[in-house]
Amino acid sequence: MHNEKVKITGTEILSNNWFTLKKITYEYQKTNGIWQIQHREAYDRGNGAVILLYNTARKTVILTRQFRLPTFINGNETGMLIEACAGLLDKDDPAACILRETEEETGYKIANPHKIFEAYMSPGSVTEILHFFVAAYDHTMKAHNGGGLEQEQEDIEVLEMEASLALEMMKDGRIKDAKTIILLQYAVLHQLI
Repeated sequence: MHNEKVKITGTEILSNNWFTLKKITYEYQKTNGIWQIQHREAYDRGNGAVILLYNTARKTVILTRQFRLPTFINGNETGMLIEACAGLLDKDDPAACILRETEEETGYKIANPHKIFEAYMSPGSVTEILHFFVAAYDHTMKAHNGGGLEQEQEDIEVLEMEASLALEMMKDGRIKDAKTIILLQYAVLHQLI
């Protein structure tokens, strides 16, 4: 990290329970040359990977549905969210992570995930970089029912749906997850579905 216009002067850990929430004090030189002391909180939950499984011939996608507490406390009446399969990197690389998460969550054992890009999803408060993947699937790749891992308290419903329905759900608000919307739009732009 090097930026001559930023000098970190203090870091305080506010919470280290599930992940790490830090309060960072720094000096920042504005474009007019004036130095200013600023304070920000940054939530470090590690980096992650996400994937859209698609079947071009059948025009279908695999998505998941699970309870997401932050959405529940911010307007999502049931807390259930439809989203693309995703997970945290732990100690492995993005491709290994997404192979593992795909099998755990969806039950599909894919071989060649294609990384399309990476992005900060909420750079004003969260440090996470999310690695985006797509992969073709068919039913010969189905190893088990998926659903996630019990020891991680996962209770994931696997949804196979027509891509046109997923796009309709994105437009009418039934799909509100940013990473999923990005992947569905990518799939349309690149004629995967």
